[in-house]
Amino acid sequence: MEYTHLGRSGLLVSRICLGTMNFGPEASEDDSHTIMDSAHDRGVNFFDTANAYGGTVGEGITEQIIGRWFAQGGGRREKTVLATKMYGNMGDWPNMRYCSALNIRRACDASLKRLQTDYIDLYQMHHIDRDTPFDEVWEAMEVLRQQGKILYVGSSNFAGWNLAQAQEAAKARHFLGLVSEQSIYNLLTRWVELEVLPAAIAYGIGVIPWSPLHGGLLSGALRKEREGGGSRSSKGRAGEGLDKHREALEAYESLCNDLGEDPADVGLAWLLSREGVTAPIVGPRTLAQLDGAVHAVEITLSGETLDRLDEIFPAPGPNGSKPAPEAYAW
Repeated sequence: MEYTHLGRSGLLVSRICLGTMNFGPEASEDDSHTIMDSAHDRGVNFFDTANAYGGTVGEGITEQIIGRWFAQGGGRREKTVLATKMYGNMGDWPNMRYCSALNIRRACDASLKRLQTDYIDLYQMHHIDRDTPFDEVWEAMEVLRQQGKILYVGSSNFAGWNLAQAQEAAKARHFLGLVSEQSIYNLLTRWVELEVLPAAIAYGIGVIPWSPLHGGLLSGALRKEREGGGSRSSKGRAGEGLDKHREALEAYESLCNDLGEDPADVGLAWLLSREGVTAPIVGPRTLAQLDGAVHAVEITLSGETLDRLDEIFPAPGPNGSKPAPEAYAW
């Protein structure tokens, strides 16, 4: 496994981040524990979760599963860079969602209890809160850091100007601010390249792509469809794009076949080749999928292959090979 700094911080994380959103709804607790143990065995030290994961509002089921895994000891907590998120709805009453100082405090304490730990390595805002000023957000995060409950702060689903706004507000308070941003980013969804990715690079914010395979669409969806095993690739985000992107996916899977690599691994390897990307978040349901994700770190895509991928999946904008504003203007 390779490791890199999370943004401009001194924190070292694996180039693959283990996503846990399926723990509970899709994977049993025993299977979830096995996957986490296996991730450690493969050198993956970066785990991502959220207080809203688990399928039942307010329960934090996924965090509870991770907490019971930590409670088994064996250095599980010490070996893990733990990232969780707050913002989502955790109850019916006001102030049980979003990024007010009150909810930040309550949500953090509740996550710590469910996770059976006394600190969170990376505490993330799951979405931009347009109604809470960053002075309030940063004051609340500063208090948590002073109390030793969190070490670093990250964001998710922020626009590029939100990153700039957050960092300038933090700078004025002499606070470290954001060290990471989680954005949807994959070969089919490259919008972050216009503003989010450049802003993150400029501010030293590590980008952690979620849905790196577009819900399974980039994991060999057409091959699985032919083999009759593409149920996951025909649902949600992937299902909506299967027919729309069929021609591009045919070219993509043909290229991967020529490379002798699985499409899922190539999709991850492409992300790992992008400037500013720290670690894509993968949510394996089997150990074979976990092994594939780890293998992606070892894949080096040639310049010719990268150019071909740009042809198949063009960058956004009429002049997408150029940075904004030239991508869409002059």
